[in-house]
Amino acid sequence: MVWSRGTHQASPAAALGQNSRGFTHVRSGTRLETYCARFDVLMLRSCVVLLLAPAVLTATAALKPALRDTLALQVRLDRAHFSPGEIDGRGGGNTRAARAAFAAAGLTPDTLPPTTQYTITEADVAGPYATVPEDMMEQAKLPALGYASILEALGERFHASPALLKALNPAATFAAGEQIEVPNVTRTPLSGAAKVVVDQSDRAVLVHDAAGKVIARYPASMGSEHDPLPVGEWKINGKSDAPVFNYNPDLFWDADLAHSKAKIPSGPNNPVGLVWVDLSKPHYGIHGTPRPENVGKTQSHGCIRLTNWDAVELGAAVKAGMPAVLQE
Repeated sequence: MVWSRGTHQASPAAALGQNSRGFTHVRSGTRLETYCARFDVLMLRSCVVLLLAPAVLTATAALKPALRDTLALQVRLDRAHFSPGEIDGRGGGNTRAARAAFAAAGLTPDTLPPTTQYTITEADVAGPYATVPEDMMEQAKLPALGYASILEALGERFHASPALLKALNPAATFAAGEQIEVPNVTRTPLSGAAKVVVDQSDRAVLVHDAAGKVIARYPASMGSEHDPLPVGEWKINGKSDAPVFNYNPDLFWDADLAHSKAKIPSGPNNPVGLVWVDLSKPHYGIHGTPRPENVGKTQSHGCIRLTNWDAVELGAAVKAGMPAVLQE
């Protein structure tokens, strides 16, 4: 599927999308959340159980105790579909907001181990990998916008920062056949989605079931002073996997004046990531990103940006015609 901003025409069976490349206007400050005591007690008990497991102690030996606890929290939130964004073992505003939303939903954290073993394959090492240029004109010259390194690829697979993977495996060379410790982020499929709410004040995309209960929450970047979020009640038209982007610099206030129209190939480092969830508001959608570390911390060119893994999960859960409410 090809998505573009500015041609005002859709490829067959799809509406147009809007690019959100441009990581500017970093927001400062985070909003403190009040946490449910019941959730804290359950999480503490879970951590105690995990600390008694020799395999986990060995795997996280390179991390300080506080980071081990945060890692366990982030992984459990991720598995419960209350995403902390990129798992880094350090926490922050995305993790605090996810924890508060999880507690407010009255859910109970699981007690599965936060990490697991993974054996690196020949295919993992083979890639192919290539440095992805920042310039859109240079990106257009590439056959695909794949991962830049095996660490980036493994980080996306396990919802983690490359720095965390290296900290968990300080002696690893990330060669084929090597066993490494990774976040245990296998999720059960998200089912029962009936409505999507994009909440700018919460900097999140919420998924509600038919009874109005929040069953998933993903941190998101959305809107800016130049490209505000299109507040209103819309519908989901459908979704596109591995979208190609038709770049039109005339429609971006911060575009390089030397740029011209170009087709940006698909891939995880495409400006709209791995998935585009199309909205009935023309040229707007919910999509992935090549910069998971920035999600929830920067603004966008109007669309709603999630981590690639959260966008993939959302895309699998929604259906055409589902309500999508965008609110401040």
